[in-house]
Amino acid sequence: MNAQSVERHEVVVIGAGQAGLAAGYHLARRGIEFAILEASAHVGDVWRDRYDSLLLYSPARYDALPKHPIPLGRNVFPTGAQMGDYLEAYVAHHRLPVQTGIRVNSLRAASDLGDGYLITAGPRTYGANQVIVATGAFQRPHVPEFAAQLDPQIRQLHSADYRNPGQLAHGPVLVVGVSHSGADLAYEVAAAGHPTMLSGKDHGQLPFSVDSRRGMLAWPIMRFVAWNLLTLSTPIGRKMAPLVRKGGGPLLRIRRGDLERAGVERFEARTSGVSDGRPMLADGLVLDVANVIWCTGFRPDYGWIELPVIGEDGWPIEYRGVVDLSPGLYFLGIPFLYSFTSMLVIGAARRGLRRRAGRAALSVGPLIATDPAQRAARLADLQRARGRFRPTSVRRRRRARIRPGRGLPAAVRAEGLGARLRRNDRGNRHGQRPTAVHQQPGRLRGHHAIVTIDIDRTSSRNCTA
Repeated sequence: MNAQSVERHEVVVIGAGQAGLAAGYHLARRGIEFAILEASAHVGDVWRDRYDSLLLYSPARYDALPKHPIPLGRNVFPTGAQMGDYLEAYVAHHRLPVQTGIRVNSLRAASDLGDGYLITAGPRTYGANQVIVATGAFQRPHVPEFAAQLDPQIRQLHSADYRNPGQLAHGPVLVVGVSHSGADLAYEVAAAGHPTMLSGKDHGQLPFSVDSRRGMLAWPIMRFVAWNLLTLSTPIGRKMAPLVRKGGGPLLRIRRGDLERAGVERFEARTSGVSDGRPMLADGLVLDVANVIWCTGFRPDYGWIELPVIGEDGWPIEYRGVVDLSPGLYFLGIPFLYSFTSMLVIGAARRGLRRRAGRAALSVGPLIATDPAQRAARLADLQRARGRFRPTSVRRRRRARIRPGRGLPAAVRAEGLGARLRRNDRGNRHGQRPTAVHQQPGRLRGHHAIVTIDIDRTSSRNCTA
């Protein structure tokens, strides 16, 4: 390939949604040259092309990207159109180098041009030392294969194509899937006068609607939990992550009582097949409907990435957005990249790199380095944060009081990184004080040894800070 025909950049960001624009802000702030490629004709169209009544599930005070507030009331829930306009204004405000109408066809290693990557988008080719993929989670609408066997007279729409009840044929409507969009659309079409049925089992619900008075009071707590507790650093977060990636979530705005009052008929059985051209539930019940709205979610679509970085489940093989198998490649905006908020608007403005109590929350901006040596050093920092090894740092040091008879924390490392402690098993068995051997001179206070150690979160109950 002729190198002169390649448009070169230090970093290329693919996708100008909230995650891609937040990454662009951090890159610009650090003086790193970059370009953002967006497939839509205008920034924000991905939000404008959703159903007309769409409201975000978080208020405007939590939806703003770095250094540019949303021009709405703090407790107002933006519409999809308002969010699209905000993203477009964000690009203009920060003068981010976004190229619209550029749909990427492939991403591959640039072995013929040296290090880095080649990106093809129609007749255009881009070269980049590093690439951030921020195409989002909602890529390929999923519809069951048996949908093709339904009677052609039945009007079928996926939630990605639904805009308003005016698109529906006269008659009953079956909404398949009881997650956020499923409950919202079932409520809307029932309110428009259509006999409405909703199939599938929900994933629970909040005890209050997110936009109720109680919900507004609880938002700071919910945000804290989503940011800090539902993460890959906690057992509950690691348990929740695969479920979130499979799709589905609790009812947040429209809940069971709202659906019942609207006259929506609920069926917990899934829509699993077709009988005589009509949708059939898993319990054998056949429904006579004129419309079917598939709220069956989306699937990841990374077939255009010609690199061995996609796992069997269809998601990138990464750790907090960093792909070890392909240095210089990063992902943003996918479900549970680090926390429950990773794919949400409220997660896009999360601080770049935070380390608290041995935890690192990564965003691409601070990690990107133009010099290969710097990049390798920062990747090594990430690996240390991952837990492959944990050298003691100033922020993570704690003074642990070793109490008689209680032994030492199970997570004390003795590989030469951090404190070196040795357990006196004989002393512990007889209730005596254990002997502590520290790499540096320790201090004694009374009858207790005060040592600096590297404490794992799961065993901190053995110590007092």
